[in-house]
Amino acid sequence: MNRTTLHAWLLLTPALVLLIAFTHYPAVATVWHSFFSTPRANRPGVFVGADNYIDLLDDPIFWQSLTNNLVFAAASIPLSIGLALAMAIWVNGKIQGRTALRIAFFTPTVLPMIAVANLWLFFYTPDYGLLDQVTRALFGWGPTNWIGETRTALGAMIAVAVWKEAGFFMIFYLAALQAIPPNLYEAAAIEGASRARVFWRVTMPLLGPTTLFILVNAVINAFRLVDHVIVMTKGGPDNATQLLLTYIYEMGFRFWDTAAASALTVILLGFLALTALFNFLVVERRVHYR
Repeated sequence: MNRTTLHAWLLLTPALVLLIAFTHYPAVATVWHSFFSTPRANRPGVFVGADNYIDLLDDPIFWQSLTNNLVFAAASIPLSIGLALAMAIWVNGKIQGRTALRIAFFTPTVLPMIAVANLWLFFYTPDYGLLDQVTRALFGWGPTNWIGETRTALGAMIAVAVWKEAGFFMIFYLAALQAIPPNLYEAAAIEGASRARVFWRVTMPLLGPTTLFILVNAVINAFRLVDHVIVMTKGGPDNATQLLLTYIYEMGFRFWDTAAASALTVILLGFLALTALFNFLVVERRVHYR
């Protein structure tokens, strides 16, 4: 091994140690523990094979959590990406106060999720909350318990996630828009292409790599952004906002059933891995790189 290779490995070692200690080892250990029963004070864990996974298949709360999480992802991902793209196009134009708009759009991203959750708790407060004040003035609606009713609670959590994430994704879209060569738009204008045609035939294909990157992050976030759910609803009412990660937290730290929590974690990791593979093997084929 020459000095250059040794120097490179020495530079990589701190990051590799942290990656192995806090990512790879916990993942492997979780898979291992998912095949054992939960250890107790007077009884160590014993090998149970796939029993933990079989028990989950018979657990109605697991299926409701999975359904809620899929609905949460299916709604929050396109909404946050679409809103981020719209905001990026808007603040990329030559408009007055665009710097202030960029700051305003990005501000939710830098706020801690706990602070965001408490802010939206005020918005959703029945009768005197901001949302009830607006809906009463515009539509004459009465007080609504937005996070206390099963029909509105999950939608309320989706709105918080979209509000939090859209500004973060906007930054990537804005950088990608500013990297597109202006001569492409000039050539399209000379050819007489409409704005809609330019957007779909020029802008969107060139934003493909950025969209793929954002899509992967949005999918991961849809399964890990649960701080606001824990603070605002704790998975209620009647498990209407129970997501996979909140259920893992509840099983592992409320009921101390580490075996079930490990099995749930493996299922979540497997689902995320399959989604990432789909994005990179299928969606990436439609991405145009310059």
